[in-house]
Amino acid sequence: MASTTFSGPVTSTNGFIGALTGNVTGNVTGNVAGSGSITHATKSAINATATATAAQVATGYITSTSAAATAITLPTGTLLGAALGATQGTVFDLYVDNTAGASTVTMVVAVNGILSSGAADTPGSFGDLTIAAGVTGLARFTIMFSSATAYVFTRTA
Repeated sequence: MASTTFSGPVTSTNGFIGALTGNVTGNVTGNVAGSGSITHATKSAINATATATAAQVATGYITSTSAAATAITLPTGTLLGAALGATQGTVFDLYVDNTAGASTVTMVVAVNGILSSGAADTPGSFGDLTIAAGVTGLARFTIMFSSATAYVFTRTA
């Protein structure tokens, strides 16, 4: 099959078939079929207690290799919303990888960010903001925007 390049919106009433390559920007709706895996081309390293920049969070994948306990504070809702182009209803997954770390990483929610009711009601699971070091040191958090400048934060894996 031939390759075609478009420079504008593309719509199909019957869906698209085949592999998607390159970068995708903007809103994606519907189902994404395929291998079910996501590879983050860009990762951000935060190896000491700090406030993550919006650009670091926008990569979707943060690593930590610290030997000391580390706290990562998320950016404000205003900064993160601007970096992601968020509006009410935007949902974003953030992965934190502490498998090469020697101590825990704790996530901290910033101004205009709140823990979801699930996180507040069930702190041992959805509200668990601490990521262990070593082989079990992986976590996924979902950030849901209630407006362009405010988000709700939940641990989802």
